[in-house]
Amino acid sequence: MQHRRQRPVHPHATAHALALAHLDLADKIAGNFARRTTHSFDDLRQLAVIGLLKAAARFDGTGGRSFRPYARTYANGEITHYLREHGFAIKVPPSWRDHYASGQKLLREGCPPAELPERLGVTPERWAEISAACSVRVVALPLET
Repeated sequence: MQHRRQRPVHPHATAHALALAHLDLADKIAGNFARRTTHSFDDLRQLAVIGLLKAAARFDGTGGRSFRPYARTYANGEITHYLREHGFAIKVPPSWRDHYASGQKLLREGCPPAELPERLGVTPERWAEISAACSVRVVALPLET
């Protein structure tokens, strides 16, 4: 009788299984951020899953601690860190960020740029101001040594 070689167990299999069992948490967190930013749900979900994997690798379930609150912190932190790195360079009022996100969504849906101010309920001048303020990004340059 021929014996099959048994595949070795991946060293992080338990942690990966724990993270995969909580993908609904990643979806919920990514959805919350996607509604408030211009970033896509799928990109944010990937970041949340990375957070779940990091949490699962570090989680110690002794003492009756629950994984979900622990994982939520890591998933939120992963997304927040990304948004901080790729966020606005200047302080922009929340209402402007909301208008800008809505405008970007309308553009992706095929709305002509000339119709944006009217669809958003702002003047063309205000839209130009919002667009200019919200499209400024920080560029990180490497330090010279």
